[in-house]
Amino acid sequence: MDASEQIDQLIAGITDWRGKTFASIRKIILGADREIIEEWKWMGSPVWSRDGMIAVANAHKGKVKLTFAHGAGLADPDKLFNAGLEGNARRAIDFFEGDAVNERALKKLVLAAIEYNQSKLKKNAPAGLQAKAKAKVKAKVKGKEA
Repeated sequence: MDASEQIDQLIAGITDWRGKTFASIRKIILGADREIIEEWKWMGSPVWSRDGMIAVANAHKGKVKLTFAHGAGLADPDKLFNAGLEGNARRAIDFFEGDAVNERALKKLVLAAIEYNQSKLKKNAPAGLQAKAKAKVKAKVKGKEA
């Protein structure tokens, strides 16, 4: 069984409001970017990644928690983060019964997380690859292909 099937099974097994909320969150995350990968980690946690981890979700008693791996480094103009605010890296959104999921704001946050991951990859790329990438960009600007 692959990760997506395991997540399907997990959501189907949550028969109260948390299942619907979980499914809604998942749909928004996957709809934000078609290159997002679903994973199943830590003995039963759905994880979404693109160029690094974006977020992990879990259904707890009384809430659904969506934790962004690098949430502390993300702008949150819509003030979605409401948990883990004291952490140096992670930030979370706790969804409670009756909470509406702000699709537009959550999608923006997912895209910001992808951008964050991609910026880390660029910073951590070996110097030779960085120089090659810069040369390619310069050539494109001048109208030539590198």
